Amino acid sequence: MSNAALHTSPRSENAERIGLANKRRSHKAPPTEVDVAIVGSGLGGLMAAATLAKRGVKVAVFESHYTAGGCATQFSRGPKSARWMFDVGLHYIGDCREGGTIPRLLDEVGARVDFAEMDPGGFDTLVYPDFRFRIPANLDLYRDRLVDLFPHERRGIDKYVRLVRAVMNVGRVMELAEGKAPSLLQMAKIAVDGLYLANKQNATMAEVLDGTVTDPKCRAVILGQSGDYGLPPSRVSAFLHMGLAGHYFRGAFYPKGGGQILADRIADRVEALGGELLLRTPVEKILVENGAAVGLRLAPKAGESAKDVRAKVVISNADLKRTLGTLIGPEHLSSDVLAKNEKYEMAAALFMTFVGLKGDGRDIGLSNTNIWQFDHYDVEKFYSADTGKGDIALAGCYITSASMKDRQNALHHAPEGHTGLEIMAVVPGSPARWGAEGAFGSWDYKHGDTYLARKAAVEEALVGRLVSLFPAAKDRIVLRESATPMSHSRFTGATDGTGYGLACTPEQFMKSRPGYRGPLAGLYLCGASTRAGHGIVGAMMGGKSAALRLLSDAKKGHLSLSVPASVEA
Repeated sequence: MSNAALHTSPRSENAERIGLANKRRSHKAPPTEVDVAIVGSGLGGLMAAATLAKRGVKVAVFESHYTAGGCATQFSRGPKSARWMFDVGLHYIGDCREGGTIPRLLDEVGARVDFAEMDPGGFDTLVYPDFRFRIPANLDLYRDRLVDLFPHERRGIDKYVRLVRAVMNVGRVMELAEGKAPSLLQMAKIAVDGLYLANKQNATMAEVLDGTVTDPKCRAVILGQSGDYGLPPSRVSAFLHMGLAGHYFRGAFYPKGGGQILADRIADRVEALGGELLLRTPVEKILVENGAAVGLRLAPKAGESAKDVRAKVVISNADLKRTLGTLIGPEHLSSDVLAKNEKYEMAAALFMTFVGLKGDGRDIGLSNTNIWQFDHYDVEKFYSADTGKGDIALAGCYITSASMKDRQNALHHAPEGHTGLEIMAVVPGSPARWGAEGAFGSWDYKHGDTYLARKAAVEEALVGRLVSLFPAAKDRIVLRESATPMSHSRFTGATDGTGYGLACTPEQFMKSRPGYRGPLAGLYLCGASTRAGHGIVGAMMGGKSAALRLLSDAKKGHLSLSVPASVEA
């Protein structure tokens, strides 16, 4: 990194405050017992903690990282006088207008976050070899743009848009029902939509489009946001794809103050409600006695022995496969559970290159939109670009800039007179593909020749794609750093370095996805691999749902946990 000519850029007040809070949380002595022990401080774990703490339950969240948030974190580079902040996983979210899903979830736990709306006329810009397509935050306008570009596909486009609208309508009603059976009035509102969708529940996107939309360019546009879930059309659930598209047709947003602000605000509420958050406190095992989860064993710190925390209930927000295979261990699970865990398919992983530019990015063409660049129109081949040999092969990239999305807090994201951005690409997550076998839990892979060579080659390819799209960026780069799927695994414990959890195939979606009750008594699950789905909104809804399921079970006497009748702060 070159710091030449960087101007002073003070960190935001929130960043300074969270830095002090994280130091306190990192040195906090663990409790000996707690009502509910939560493994992992991703948004699912934090939402579960806040939901329970608001009802008077004594909760403690245990996190191995130095900050809370899981994928919804930022990391810094440079001195305080010239600080850069880059997003790890939260780059944009949908439906954040008043009454939208995420504001409503935040309101329920007393957390407040303000959002900057991305360009409603084109929050995502798809770049193909011979044309561009701007996705607007409006389903009707989206339909009109598709028909203008592909008039010969009008019937197929209209059918697809009708499906998306139906998914949006049904999804909203089910969301407001909060896991309960919708009322008769709610059911009446979505009866027609439900019938229209009935035969698509187990379909893939390829099956929905086959015979309906045949133009490969039109199909490519419809599938242009597939990087948001990391699967080809032949594998992804049509409901997942259309639900994600609908999420953004309600508006695309970025949190003011950075992608970590959601985690920070919810973490603050957990503590304000009496809960505890312990950072740099990795969990070694989920304690099991007589077939039930009874607490956690914390990994020993230097010069100390391992410590046990007794709990009436355990919630794991950790990676699902790691929860079952390592934190619990095969000795406590049935052969059926172990076999299913072994067969679970993970979504694709991402490679990320973080770039700092001198100057205002607007004068080289950057704007308040995400860029999705593709080498061709075959989305299926996009996911098989890598041959499994030699350097990692790419077929496109994604470019986004917090400096452009959050102009009000520009000095939080980059030093004065500079612009930060991230470039991402879908890549294989297997450690072996990176020459990093046995990488989990170890840093040794970082020095391997194969790993370094492949990492450098992908970084160079992504920077080259940035310069191809924005030529003036070439001589303005003052910082570049990259993270591989191995980095993601190291910090979040994710299997194969994916932030998307289980692949959202029809076989692993909706009711076919793991629920919130775990395979042991007293064990509950939340996070990207559970029923609410992946992504920011999925993780938050899943954390809330796991907490509500736990509370319901406690009320029925299925747990040795007593919940105060009415406690709120």
